Amino acid sequence: QLQLVESGGGLVQPGGSLRLSCAASGFTVDFYAIGWFRQAPEKEREGVSCLSSRGSTSYADSVKGRFTISRDNAKNTVYLQMNSLKSEDTAVYYCAAIEHWYGSACPRDPRLFDSWGQGTQVTVSS
Repeated sequence: QLQLVESGGGLVQPGGSLRLSCAASGFTVDFYAIGWFRQAPEKEREGVSCLSSRGSTSYADSVKGRFTISRDNAKNTVYLQMNSLKSEDTAVYYCAAIEHWYGSACPRDPRLFDSWGQGTQVTVSS
């Protein structure tokens, strides 16, 4: 069974950077989508960034130009590099995956992601 473990969260000042990691195990399929989501207190979970096995990447407008998603297949890890962090980026960040995803782009509906990590807290504050 696919398992995802996030790491790299923490407390940073506005304008700072963090790199989140999502380590995957039990991933045996060739076609997939892996995304980063976040959830702030009293708010719904929202998509942040996503990549597919076919090479597509996507970003929420609020993070475009500041965040970068990437992967290291040899390490079975997906990263989210977060630069120029703002207070509104404060949230619990989750990685999620959907196996057997054949689309070029990631799905827009987070409900289609059926494997989730436990989350890692990112706090941006001075």
